Amino acid sequence: MTTVIGLDIGTSAVKAVLVDAATQALVATASRPLGISRPHPLWSEQDPADWWQAALAALAGLRHAAPAAWAGVRAIGLSGQMHGAVLLGAGNEVLRPAILWNDGRCEPECRELSLRVPRIGEIAGVPPVPGFTAPKLLWVARHEPDIWARLRLLLVPKDYVRLRLTGEAATDMSDAAGMLLLDEAARDWSPPLLEAVGLTRLQLPSLHEGPQPTGCLRPDIAAELGLPPSTIVVAGAGDAAAGGIGIGAVDEGDAFLSLGTSGQYFISTEAYRPAPESLVHAFAHGLPGRYMQMAALLNGASALAWAAWVLAPERAAADEAGAIAMLLAEVAAGPDRPSPVIFLPYLSGERTPHNDPHARGVFFGMDGATTRADMTRAVIEGVAFAFAEVQDALAAAGVRASRLGAIGGGARSPLWLQIFADVLERPIETYAGAESGPAFGAARLALVGLGGTIANVCLKPPVHAVIEPDPARVAAYTPSLVRFLRLYPALKSEFRRD
Repeated sequence: MTTVIGLDIGTSAVKAVLVDAATQALVATASRPLGISRPHPLWSEQDPADWWQAALAALAGLRHAAPAAWAGVRAIGLSGQMHGAVLLGAGNEVLRPAILWNDGRCEPECRELSLRVPRIGEIAGVPPVPGFTAPKLLWVARHEPDIWARLRLLLVPKDYVRLRLTGEAATDMSDAAGMLLLDEAARDWSPPLLEAVGLTRLQLPSLHEGPQPTGCLRPDIAAELGLPPSTIVVAGAGDAAAGGIGIGAVDEGDAFLSLGTSGQYFISTEAYRPAPESLVHAFAHGLPGRYMQMAALLNGASALAWAAWVLAPERAAADEAGAIAMLLAEVAAGPDRPSPVIFLPYLSGERTPHNDPHARGVFFGMDGATTRADMTRAVIEGVAFAFAEVQDALAAAGVRASRLGAIGGGARSPLWLQIFADVLERPIETYAGAESGPAFGAARLALVGLGGTIANVCLKPPVHAVIEPDPARVAAYTPSLVRFLRLYPALKSEFRRD
C-alpha cells in the first residue's frame, strides 16, 4: 500500500493524517496539543521548537497506529496556521518566539506600512492588519533592533517544520500570500513590499505551488522516522487553502466555513479580485492559477472552549471536550428560540470586517433570570452572527455562496450548524472526516506531488448531511442579528480606553 502524510501545524494542536494513496481513505490520525504564550496584552506567541516536538510526536502516533501502512509512505504535505513570523539567524537558529496570527501589537506598524505603500491592498490582496507577518517585521525592527540585525531567514510556521524535515527554506503561494509580502497577481515576492519592510529575497524562502516537491527528508530525520530518505515533502498550503483543498473547494464559487480555533468564510475563485476596502482577503490558493476570497475571524470554536472554562470550570479542567458537550446538551434541551442574551465573540480582537485588535468579548442583556444555557447559546449564536457580518462583506466584494461546506472541530455540532444555517440563510453540508480538513488537504497536495492530477485528487467528498435553514428560525434570528450588528459600533470607543 502506498500512503501519504498530511501534517497540519495548528495553533492549538499539531494534527497528522495517514492516507491511502489509492482510495484517499484515512488510515490513521494523530494529534498533539500546543500552548500559547501571552506575556503582554495583545501579544500571542509560540516557541517553534514546540511545533517540531509536537510534529515528531504526532508522526510517531501515526507510525504506532498503522505500522504496515507507515512503511508505504512516499510523500508528506504540510499545512499550518498562517501569518506567524518565525525569525531565524545565520545558522537557522530561532531568534525569538514566533509572533502569531492572533497577535495584536502591530497596529501602529500597519498604519506605517500603508503610508509606505499606498497600493498595498491592491498588491497584497488586503490592507495591513495586526497579525499579518509584514507589520510584525516593522515592530521587531523598531523594538528589538538586535534581533532584527541578526535576521537571515523569515518563515511561517509550517515552513519551519519543513526546514527541520528537509533542510530546505521553501513556502507555497497561499502561505506567502498571508505574509503580506506577495504580489498576488504575479505570484512572486513584491519588490515594493520587501523594500517597505527592509527585507531582501535572500531572507525569504523559495516560492512554489502547493503540489510541487520542495525536497526530500534529511537522512537523519528519515532514519528517526523510519521512512525512506527519498520521501518527498511538497510545498503544501496555509490552513485555509488546505482546508478548501480537503473538501474540493477548488473551483469558482466553491465555498465553506471553517470552525477551528479561528474562523474562515472561504470562497474559491479563478481570478485575482482584490477588494481591500471590505477587508476581505484576496489571496493565492494552494493550487496553481487559482485564488480565494476569504473573510478571517479571529474567534471561532475557541469561543465555545472559553465558555466551557468559564461556565463549567471544574468539568472543563477534567475534560474540556466533555464540558463543551454538556453545555451544548443543555442548550439543545432548552427552549428552541434565540438566546435573550447577545454575545460579541471578540475574545482575541477581530479582523474581518473590523480590523480591531482592541475589540473584546461582551455579554449584553443579562438579567436575574439568565441561565447558563442562555449564555452558552449566546456564545454560539454570537460566532454565527459574526459570520453573517462577514458574509455581507464578501457580498460587497462581489462574491456570494449559494451553499456552504463546514469543516473544523465546531462542525461536529449539529446544533451549532443548524444555527449557522438559520443565521446565514444558506444550506450547510457536512462531510465525513471534515474535522481533519487542513491536514487532509495537505495529504491531497502530497498525492498530486506524487503524480496525481488535481481533477482526480481534489474531488468533493461524499456529503454526510445537509442542514437546511428553517424559515421560522431565520425570521426569529433577525432581531437578534440587528442588535448584534449595533453593539460593536456602540462599544468601539470603549474598547480602546485604558
